[in-house]
Amino acid sequence: MPKIFFLPNKKFCLNGLIVESKKNENLLNLAHKNNIKIESACEKSCICTTCHCIVQKGFNSLKNIKLNENDILDKAWGLEIKSRLSCQIKVINKDLVIEIPIYNLNYIN
Repeated sequence: MPKIFFLPNKKFCLNGLIVESKKNENLLNLAHKNNIKIESACEKSCICTTCHCIVQKGFNSLKNIKLNENDILDKAWGLEIKSRLSCQIKVINKDLVIEIPIYNLNYIN
């Protein structure tokens, strides 16, 4: 099973956390299941950027980004080349390293 490493984040995951994921598990659901309360203002409907994350490792193992996610990501603060919305990420078969940005449209850490 793939391992997901959530990097330390002073609001959501102070010390960082490594969890195992099932294939095709949604990253946001996985975070919530492990008490990492990443925001999701649109409740996973891909119309906001509150669940923005940066895939530091394993980015190329993810399915290609869909056009609507790409359009929404343009609004994210701190957008990087490996940015994705955690509500749209399905873990495939590779380990991932996930950074939760220190800011989004709803909060600043």
